[in-house]
Order: sequence, then C-alpha cells, then structure tokens
Amino acid sequence: MPPSQPVSAAAVDSDTAATDREQPRQRVIEAAADLLAREGRDAVTTRAVAVAAGLQPPAIYRLFGDKAGLLDAVAEYGFASFLAAKEAKRAGQAPRDPIEDLRAGWDLAVEFGLAHPALYSLMYSEPTRAASAAFTTGMKILMGRIRRLAADGWLRVDEHLAAMLIHATARGAVLTWLSLPEDGRDPALLTTMRESMVTAVTNQEPAVQTAGPAGAARALIAALPEQSALSGAEQHLLREWLGRIASDG
Repeated sequence: MPPSQPVSAAAVDSDTAATDREQPRQRVIEAAADLLAREGRDAVTTRAVAVAAGLQPPAIYRLFGDKAGLLDAVAEYGFASFLAAKEAKRAGQAPRDPIEDLRAGWDLAVEFGLAHPALYSLMYSEPTRAASAAFTTGMKILMGRIRRLAADGWLRVDEHLAAMLIHATARGAVLTWLSLPEDGRDPALLTTMRESMVTAVTNQEPAVQTAGPAGAARALIAALPEQSALSGAEQHLLREWLGRIASDG
C-alpha cells in the first residue's frame, strides 16, 4: 500500500481560511432568514442583520457585496432548505403510483410555501433566482417525476410544458393563499388547484393502452435515454419525429 502523501501547510491554511469565511457567512444568512421570518422583509437591513449575527455592518458588504447580494443568498438558503425537505420526504419511500407521487410533490411544495411565507415570497420575487443551484436540482427531481409519468403513458402534454404547469400552479396557489385575509382562506382552493393541475397534465388512463400514436410517442421519447441501440444523431432525429407526432395528439 503506497504511503500517504503529506498535506502541505499551505493546503491546511487554505482550508482553514475557507472554513473561517464560511462560518460567519452562514451565520449571517441564518440571522437574515430569522429576521425575515419574524419581522418581514423590511426588517432585513444590513445593520439589523449584522447585529443579529454578532458582526460589524462592514462584514455584510465584505461577504455579500451589498444588501441585494445578501437577499440572493437568503433566497438560495430557502431553495436549499426546500430541497432538503423534499429529499428527506423521498428517502426510504417505496415507489408509488406516479399520479399520487405527483400530488405528493405538489403538496410538499405548497406546504413549504405556507410554512415559510416571507422566505417563499423572497425566493420567487426575482425571476433570475431560477438559476439557483438548489432550484435547478429541485427541478431535476420534478423532471424525474414527469419522466416517469411520460414513460408510463400518463402524460397529456410534453414534459417541458408539464413542468411549467406543475411549478406555476404550486407557486400561484401559495402566493394567492398568502394574499388572502386569514378568514377568507378556503382549503378547497388548494385542493381544486392541485386537481386542476393533475387533469391538465395527465390522462385519465395511460395513453399507451389506448389507440392513438401521441401517447405512445411521448412514452417512447421518455424511454430513449435508457437505450443504446441508436447513435446520438439517430436518437436526435427520432426524437424530432416523435415530437411532431406527440404534438398532434
């Protein structure tokens, strides 16, 4: 067994410095998120956050550039928190009916928004935050659900449109609910929006079990990445042809 290589003092110093920078940064983000939850967005000033984090205000600018940079970091923290909740919910679960899985994922997204209203509003107040790494990872999980629906012949629309519909209805449900006075919040709103989404996105029966090429084309598109008989160019051409068939259904 070869001897282990010694770790240089420079590498140790670099790792230590990175850790030293990350600790106050995370402390500031958590302090800002706590202020946001307790007192609202207007309370998240650089001075108030610095005091809550036990730092001097210039540290905020050194770590985040400005208040906008801090808010972006808090939004990313929100996306990461939601992703962690989503992965924890999925851990250890046996595969279930894809339609029920779709409902459960939608419910989880809405429940997170209702439990963290100020943070959720911040997360979705800027369209550019869709580039967040955690948001992107969460969307990959959603696309996995959609791909399963397509592969089983349940998908009524193409995968990209399905993702937009699912995301838009969950986001709209949360923001609409939060905009209503408490005595005007009817739980039927959430249930109806979820079921409207399910109806818009899925078929009542798997399309591949019925006559018609569109559902079968969508199912085959979903299954293409799993096969190796075709070259990349051939897959691309077949996907284009199948896409035309699917769009006519």
